[in-house]
Parts: sequence; structure tokens; C-alpha cells
Amino acid sequence: MYRFDEEEKEAVWRVIESGWLFRYGGEEANLHQVDQFEALFAQRMGVPHAVAVTSGTAALICALAGLGIGPGDEVIVPGYTFIATAAAVVDARAVPIIAEIDETLTIDVDDVRQKITPRTKAIIPVHMAGVPANLGPILDLAKRHNLYVIEDACQAIGGSYRGQPLGSLGDVGAFSLNFYKIIGVGEGGAAITRERMIHERMRMHHDTGVSFWGANVPADIPRIPGVNYRMNELLGAFALVQLKRLDGFVGRMRAIKKRVYAAVEGAPRPAPQNDLDGDCGTTLHFQLASVQEAMLFEQLLRERGVAASRPIDTGRHVYSNWEFIMEKTSICEPGCAWDCPHYAADVKYAPDMCPRTLDILARTVAVGTSPFWEPPEINVLTDKLVEAAQAL
Repeated sequence: MYRFDEEEKEAVWRVIESGWLFRYGGEEANLHQVDQFEALFAQRMGVPHAVAVTSGTAALICALAGLGIGPGDEVIVPGYTFIATAAAVVDARAVPIIAEIDETLTIDVDDVRQKITPRTKAIIPVHMAGVPANLGPILDLAKRHNLYVIEDACQAIGGSYRGQPLGSLGDVGAFSLNFYKIIGVGEGGAAITRERMIHERMRMHHDTGVSFWGANVPADIPRIPGVNYRMNELLGAFALVQLKRLDGFVGRMRAIKKRVYAAVEGAPRPAPQNDLDGDCGTTLHFQLASVQEAMLFEQLLRERGVAASRPIDTGRHVYSNWEFIMEKTSICEPGCAWDCPHYAADVKYAPDMCPRTLDILARTVAVGTSPFWEPPEINVLTDKLVEAAQAL
């Protein structure tokens, strides 16, 4: 979250003054902030349906439930993403299959192709750090194998691929409104889809009581059990204001990223892009020839006051640090989904199972951007990047 001010405070205060914080009921007092957010978010993303939830993780879990993914199913995820992507699959009692990334820092389509089995049900491409995944080939591959695509756009709200909003091209898109995302409410999320059946199943799963106090579930759709991932009216009010800021934030950061990449003239070398025009611009990525050069480049930037880091050091964003995946443990004993009687395979995990992913992450240096940078600040950063590259 890059900014909130009096407008968010006033929106939240209006809800407090109404005396009705729950999203349902209280018709005389209810301001229907969550309803409005869902409608406007769906409109912004170019789809007919959205469900507001409590986190990006909840959005992923609802996506899996909406698609009927569960025991015995495999879901392919990239080795570089926040642990929640894989955790949501395990929560659904399905088995995560870890695929390599390529130099764009998103899932490697060729490796995905190698890891499809008769048990594969879905692919989750992650638009990591605001970078669009290579959706064209992924969607083609999924169509040929009759697989679902769940776009994890938790770090890429507002981005696009070939002119279409990220999250809108697959069967379901999942977004985070966490405090550390482009826009946020502290903790929250949303899931979107074009399909009515998927939407109604996600609604039922996100709120086990939705048919009692929410809009009724259509009679032609079988009921499924749910949990409680409802967004409240306070967060809905905050989200409505933040949504108005989205395009301004992304537009400015995208322009900054293009400007910096053009100015450095390939030294240092920017990471390749699947769609630079659709990139959210939140992070600059530079790739070096070796791990040693990347470590030195990171050090040289820090000495010049630039907050640089390497993705390999980001902890739970790297698959080798996902202990419960590596060890096949879950809330169930034995470790369902892996020991589920519906699952006939014996998938193997190891910290070194995706060597290309580890190498790319170790050779990449990342620098965050800000939508509030002025041209002189951008010029200073560019000069420091070039100086550090020349000092290698």
C-alpha cells in the first residue's frame, strides 16, 4: 500500500457512524460498501463476477473450491512465489507440483509441459512482483490438456497481458489487498471469474452462511460447504477508495520502470519481460552472469544507498524454504493430500529439485520503485545503477 489519507479515513468513519459493520442485513443503515467494491472491482478487471475476501490466500482457496479441485488432483505452481500459493493447494487437499521459473521470474511453460500428468487439474501462473507471466502459451497448453488456469495476481493488481487485465484471462484470478501490495486494506483480497457457476461456488465457499443472509444461491447450483472469508464493511469502504488510486500508482511505476530500463542501455542487463507494457512496475530486476557478480552488484548498490536485494534471499518466496511441502506435512495425519487414498502417485520434493530457479534467483538483483519518485530521483537511481555495473 503506497498511500492512504483523509479520504480512506472519512470512508471508514461513515461506516462507523452508520452503526452497521457487517456486509449483510441492516438495510436502513448498511452502506453496502463490500457490494459496491465487488461490482467496481469486477468492472475494472473486465469480468462479470468478483468475490471480496479476507486475503489473497483466501482468494486462492476459494478459486480452487470454485473449480472443484481437491483430493487426488495435482496443481502445478512455480518455485518462486509466496508460500501461500502452494499452501492453498494443500488446504484443498490437492498436491502441489513445483515447476521451474524462467528468466522473467515467472513459471517456465516448457517445464510445466513436462510435469503434466493424468492427475493434473490446474496450473497456477504467478505474476510475481508485478511481472506478467507468459499467459499466451500457458493458456494454450491448458486448453490442449483440459486444465484450469488460476492466475495468482496477488502481487500484480492493475497489471495486464496483451491489453487485458491480469487475473481476467484464466478461469479465476486471485488478488491480495494486503498492506504490502499495490493497493490494500491492511489484509484482504478478491477473486474474479467470467463463469457464473464458478462464481456461485466461490461465494458459497467464502461464506458458509451466504444462502441465509446474503444474496440467495441460485436453485440450479448444488450447495457446497464453506468457511468464513467474508470482508466487512470497514474494509470494503477502505478498498473502494484504494481502488480509485490503482491506475495512478501502476501508471507511474510502469513509466518509471520503462524509463530506467531504457536509460541503463543494457548495462546492467534488465530481466526479460513477457509484456513490459503490462508490467506493474513495482520492481526493477537486473540479471548478472554469475552468482558472484550478482552478490557484488547488490553490495555496490547498497554502498551507494540503493535498497537492493536478491530474490534468493526472500525466504518463503523460494520453494526450497517451504518446509511443509518438502516434508509433506499438513494439518491432517497422515499427510493428506499426499497420503490421501484418492492420490495414486508418490511425488518427490527436494530443496535442489528446481536448479534453474535457484540459479536465476541467485543471479537476479531487485530494486523496488515508488509511484511518488520525481524525475531527479529517477535520474539519480539510473546513474547509481550504471556506476555499480561499471564497477563490477
